[in-house]
Amino acid sequence: MSRLSDDEISRVRNRKIGFVFQGFNLLSRTSALENVELPLLYDRETTLTAAERKRGAMEALHTVGLQGRERHHPNQLSGGQQQRVAIARALMTRPAILLADEPTGNLDSQTSIEVMELFQRLNRERNLTIVLITHEHDVAAYGSRIVVFKDGKITSDEVNAKRRVTVKGAV
Repeated sequence: MSRLSDDEISRVRNRKIGFVFQGFNLLSRTSALENVELPLLYDRETTLTAAERKRGAMEALHTVGLQGRERHHPNQLSGGQQQRVAIARALMTRPAILLADEPTGNLDSQTSIEVMELFQRLNRERNLTIVLITHEHDVAAYGSRIVVFKDGKITSDEVNAKRRVTVKGAV
């Protein structure tokens, strides 16, 4: 990556990596559907038509369980629904890896479980690699591998033999 130009790095970020943040980062004046379409709106090299982009966004919203909420704006959605919109947006480019930075940090316990179950389903059904950053041990328990850092250094890297596994198809 260090040898790539800024444009090449941007292309990798936009096409190969999906990002999910603690704060959702949704645009307040746009609908869930429009928020999900954003990665493709900024992709200068996409050949998708507006109709294809909309169809992809609808599919992504359906994947995260938000069918029927496409026209809702962020202030009309719960925190968990907003996070699902953010996840759908991250899926729009069909990334190889999803980076999630404290994705349950603004959610209550039950909604956090639902989001983690969604991540497990995406991993299982799409073979999507998910790198999740958290300070919460109960959230980390959903991972197949747990890497612990302290002061910027890896202190442990282990397969999670006690992984929390959800029921197939749940969410």
